[in-house]
Amino acid sequence: MQKIICKKLYDTETSELIKKSTYGEFGCAEGYEESLYKTNEGLYFVYTNGGTDSKYSKENIARISAKKAEEWIKDHE
Repeated sequence: MQKIICKKLYDTETSELIKKSTYGEFGCAEGYEESLYKTNEGLYFVYTNGGTDSKYSKENIARISAKKAEEWIKDHE
């Protein structure tokens, strides 16, 4: 997925996957995934996607700071 935020391109295909967390089984309407990425420029973002009844029923990318990325990693251990 790609998304432009503040004139910067965030792309799951060209960025480094740092950590991925999945909740529920594949195909489960309540299941979802959250993945932390780092761009080649050193920017962080979280990719989210899930089933129709999950908190992430639509695919999205949200940028986060390096500090928030560290917190995200600790929260998803």
